[in-house]
Amino acid sequence: MPVWDADQYLKFQRERTQPAIDLAARIQLESPERVVDVGCGPGNSTAVLAQRFPGAELSGLDSSAEMLETAQETLPDVHWFQTDITTWEPDEAFDLLFSNAVLQWVPDHETIFPRLMSFLKPGGALAVQLPAHYASPLHRCVIELSQRPDWNDVTAAARQALGCESRSFYYDLLAPLSSRLELWETEYIHVMESVEAILEWFRGTGLRPYLEALPDAATRDRFEAELLKRFSIAYPLQQNGNVLFPFRRFFMVAYR
Repeated sequence: MPVWDADQYLKFQRERTQPAIDLAARIQLESPERVVDVGCGPGNSTAVLAQRFPGAELSGLDSSAEMLETAQETLPDVHWFQTDITTWEPDEAFDLLFSNAVLQWVPDHETIFPRLMSFLKPGGALAVQLPAHYASPLHRCVIELSQRPDWNDVTAAARQALGCESRSFYYDLLAPLSSRLELWETEYIHVMESVEAILEWFRGTGLRPYLEALPDAATRDRFEAELLKRFSIAYPLQQNGNVLFPFRRFFMVAYR
């Protein structure tokens, strides 16, 4: 897992939070009592849950102390705790497990998704949003650039840091465990003020493993400069100077 920077992540708070709003709106639970935001980050998605389910006992978990510190400052009444999702063993069952753009960082979805389902009360829901942009120029450009001979070896692990399976994989995995299962995709068209803004967006998430793998600041600067050249071709300017930045996301809500 990369080292997280809450301030960098929240530079695009509105765009990053909208999928959480859309996912929460689709959850059909009446007055859930125990709700946990799995991989809560700086608390922006947890704030969505607090508004959507005001009567719930709300918790947020994350592996990053830096993210949890920001979350605590924003929502002091939420129960925050630091743990690893893959080893987490809750004492009680939940009505809702909510995960917004987190599980793409966690390997072995064939194991982790059923494990999370087992933490639900009967009738409870697992609601997940995963970025599904891996065929996009954003992802393709960084993969191709990282495979250049001068940094192919040091970025090999970074290319494996993110992952999302096919929609049929999640259906086959969750359908036998669910009384009802909803799957959908949305492509958000973000209007960015420049191509540089797309690079700034990427610094907060998927670019972090690559930058952390590179040996020094000069190499990181060179890598980013080369990536920006590729983005400038892949994301042309509109007539008013803005840039359209499509970003596809995959959603699922599985009811136990």
